Amino acid sequence: MRRLFRRLKFLFNIRKSIPFLKDFFTSNQVSRRKKLISILLVVGYILFPFDLIPDFLLLFGILDDVAVAGFVLQKIIQMAPKDLQDKYGIK
Repeated sequence: MRRLFRRLKFLFNIRKSIPFLKDFFTSNQVSRRKKLISILLVVGYILFPFDLIPDFLLLFGILDDVAVAGFVLQKIIQMAPKDLQDKYGIK
């Protein structure tokens, strides 16, 4: 649970998460299969945004979107090589 909160914090720290994603997708250490799975996760959520709570309920509606974005980022972090995780302080 603690790891999830650190990763959500990382998600909101745009100055770290954007360069991490750039390095993840340009790294030779990450297989094409992992990159493809990551792209499918992101594109899948963008094309089919599944809402448990409708967005018109403001705070609660946005909360489930943040949870899904956190899940996608968590899966990408798990697929990243150890040295890339260490570079950005993610474990």
